[in-house]
Amino acid sequence: MKKFLTIIILLLIIIIQPVNTFAQGSINPLQAGSQSAVSPNGHTAREEAEGKEIWDKLQSKQLECKNITDNQYGSLGEYFMGQMMGSSHEAMNNMMIQMMGEEGEEQMHIAMGKRLSSCDPDAQLPANGIGFMPMMWMMKGGGNSMMGPGFGMMNGWSGNGWSGFGVLGWIFMLAFWLLIILGVVTLIRYLARSGQGKGDKSSLDILKERYARGEIDKKEFEEKKKDLL
Repeated sequence: MKKFLTIIILLLIIIIQPVNTFAQGSINPLQAGSQSAVSPNGHTAREEAEGKEIWDKLQSKQLECKNITDNQYGSLGEYFMGQMMGSSHEAMNNMMIQMMGEEGEEQMHIAMGKRLSSCDPDAQLPANGIGFMPMMWMMKGGGNSMMGPGFGMMNGWSGNGWSGFGVLGWIFMLAFWLLIILGVVTLIRYLARSGQGKGDKSSLDILKERYARGEIDKKEFEEKKKDLL
């Protein structure tokens, strides 16, 4: 039992760490949006800056969706992702490249740019890219977002039914709460058994003690044991 409790505690520690790390990048988008992702060569920061210029032109009607290229949509996606992830943007990009490849990562940003700008709310995502879209709890639909009416959280993404942390975050969160519940149940059972052991003895234990002291013979012991079982 002690080994089992130790395993539960270790698993909780393992689960809590990634949940906290993931939450820092997604739960507080307003704070994350004020930060900028940093990369050794400044590529991500440049993409975000280009995306912001495109977004500002879209908002001011200086640019129309039909005139935007895929490369520009990619920059838009980088900008939107930077607003959501903040300083975790570069790390998430690297994770996407590892899981999806550079082409998949690029297609993911293009799809994000199309969807979150509302230029193409139904833009197709890479097959393995949905789980990388972190959602922001405090962002509301309509015109309440920090980026203006077109970016209401999230016109293009709400159709997929993903909200909150996204797939990865929900997996961690569900695993975390399952382990919490399992740990509580195990602890209650352990304490109940410990209390029983220190309290009244069971009838079978008493019968065994009587047999050990010679108060009853083997035949009588077996008969009474059958009655108890």
